[in-house]
Amino acid sequence: MKTNNLDLRNMDCMELMKEFPDDYFDLAVTSPPYNLNLRVNQKGDGYCSRQVTKELSTKYENYSDNLPMAEYEKFLIDVITELNRVSRMTFFNIQMVTGNKPALFKVMGHFAEQIKEVVIWDKGHGQPAIGSGVLNSAYEYIIILGGSPITRAFKDHSFERGSLDNIWRSKKGSSSDANHRASFPISLVDTILSNFGKRGGRVIDPFLGTGTTGVSTHYAGMHLTGSEIDPDYFKSACERVRRETSQMDMFAFPHESGGSEKR
Repeated sequence: MKTNNLDLRNMDCMELMKEFPDDYFDLAVTSPPYNLNLRVNQKGDGYCSRQVTKELSTKYENYSDNLPMAEYEKFLIDVITELNRVSRMTFFNIQMVTGNKPALFKVMGHFAEQIKEVVIWDKGHGQPAIGSGVLNSAYEYIIILGGSPITRAFKDHSFERGSLDNIWRSKKGSSSDANHRASFPISLVDTILSNFGKRGGRVIDPFLGTGTTGVSTHYAGMHLTGSEIDPDYFKSACERVRRETSQMDMFAFPHESGGSEKR
């Protein structure tokens, strides 16, 4: 799908990023699969792949989401390395779950000198845990990399001093695709673009999912290049972007102001 400000591809994200030179994009805004279907075995001394069924912890219809821990760690490192190469600053949303916890913290250590800030996305309510003794998870990370990470001060920003916290409170809305329930709310992307983006800027999202970034970048006046490897999700994302970006101007106002969640 190509328009004046959208270039959406049904392809592998690593292949997509190979096409672009260093620092081609102003921002990367994305959220990878969380590896939700890798579980602890019955002995509690290792991991096993849980049978993939449609239940609370299964977020994808056509992807098993259960890489071995070391493979998932390498997957994240490879993706973030490329994002850091092609974009000046990366906003990487991820939730800590059983199937990624060791990998996630090792990855954060791997990129320790490239992490500029860590934002907590407060979802307002944690989905009830399906296991006994497990805390409900009511937050996710947004790991910000690049942009002269030696300092926490952002050079390119539009927020006033003291006006933006590193805890962003945004309820997790329902997904536009019943088979892809791991989508972040449009208000989250709006917050990133309105505070760190600029009209006419270039954005990349290598895990397009339900197309949230496509809708948000359109109303922010930015250009998005995105990829989604699953053909069904890609079709659904393109349909959503076409539908929601063709709304009348009165429906576009919340996105132009930034920070309002799409219901």
